[in-house]
Amino acid sequence: MKAFDIQEYITAGAEKIVADAVRATLRSPKEAAFMASFAASSAAAARTRRRREAEGMHVPTFLIASITSACNLHCEGCYSRSNHATEDTVPVRQLTAADWGRIFDEARDLGISFILLAGGEPLLRRSVIEAAGERRGILFPIFTNGTYLDEKYFDLFEKCRNLVPVISLEGGEEETDRRRGAGVYDRIDAAMDEFRRRNLLFGASVTVTTENLAAVTDPTFIARLTERGCRAVFFVEYVPVTDETLALAPGDEERETLTRAVEDLRGQLDEAIFLQFPGDEKASDGCLAAGRGFFHINSHGGAEPCPFSPYSDVSVKDRPLADALSSPLFAKLRDGGLLEGEHEGGCTLFARRADVAAILQ
Repeated sequence: MKAFDIQEYITAGAEKIVADAVRATLRSPKEAAFMASFAASSAAAARTRRRREAEGMHVPTFLIASITSACNLHCEGCYSRSNHATEDTVPVRQLTAADWGRIFDEARDLGISFILLAGGEPLLRRSVIEAAGERRGILFPIFTNGTYLDEKYFDLFEKCRNLVPVISLEGGEEETDRRRGAGVYDRIDAAMDEFRRRNLLFGASVTVTTENLAAVTDPTFIARLTERGCRAVFFVEYVPVTDETLALAPGDEERETLTRAVEDLRGQLDEAIFLQFPGDEKASDGCLAAGRGFFHINSHGGAEPCPFSPYSDVSVKDRPLADALSSPLFAKLRDGGLLEGEHEGGCTLFARRADVAAILQ
C-alpha cells in the first residue's frame, strides 16, 4: 500500500479548490479572469513548496492570520473570547500593517497560497486588508461577521479580486441572531444583496452545532446562499470552549450526517464549493495543525498550532516566518503523535489541550 503523503494530499486539495473556483466563477468574466490567473500563481507556489520539501523544509499550503483581537460582537460560546484572544478594545501590542505586509511577503516566498484572515473582526483593520489586496498572488479569504461591510470595502473587493469575504452565519435569521445578536442577520442579508448586485465573489462560514445541523444542511438554506452569489461554504464544526458547551459539539453521528450532506451538495451544486472543517481527520492522517497543513499567527505575532490551540513558543514580530515552521512546539506536536490517533470530539488539539500545555512547561 502506498504511504500517505500529507504534502501531496494538501497540494492536491488546494489545486482542486482553485479548479472548482474557476469553474464556479465562469459566469463572471472578472472573477473567472482573476481565478485563472491565481491558478497559475498557485501552481508556481506548489512548485516552490515541493522544492523546499526536497531541501528539508515542509511548508503548508495555508496560513491563518488573526490580524486583530478586537471584535464588536459577543457570540454565544465564542472560543476566541473564552481563550481571552478576543476583546472589545483594540490591543496596544498588535502587529502593525507593515508587520503583516512583511509576513504576507514571506509567506508568498515560502510558497503559501492561501492566507485566511481572521480575528476578532478582521475588517476593523482596513490598512491590513488593503495590504493583503496588494499581494495578488495570494488568495485571502476574510472571515468576517459582516457588520463592517461598507461602500469603501465593496469598492476594494471590486478592485482586489484576491480578497474574498467569507461571512459568518449560523443558519437563518433565528439561528444567527440567537448566537450573534439581534439584527445581525439583517445586516448580513443586506450585504449579500450588495455582493450579488456588484457580481462579487463571496463565501459563507457556518458554525455547525448539534442544534443547527439540520437547518444549515437544508437544501433551501444552501439554495438561498448560492442564489445570492455565494460560491464557497465552509462548514466549521463547533469546538467546545468549556465543559458546559460540550453538548453543542457534533459527535460521531452528527459529523457523519454532515459529511454525507456535504458530499451530496458537492454532487448536486457545481456552482459552489463546500468545505468541512475539521472534517474526518482520518482522511488526512490526523490533525493538520502545527504546520502539517496550516498554522496560525495571532494578532501579537505568536505562532500557534491553530486558533483553537492558543499556545506559542515563537513570535514572528521580530523573527522570520520560516522560524515558526521550525518551532520546537510545532516539531514536538508533529513528531510526538499528538496530531494523530483517536480522540473524543472533532478537534484533536482541544481534546489534548493539557498535553499541549505540558510541552510548553
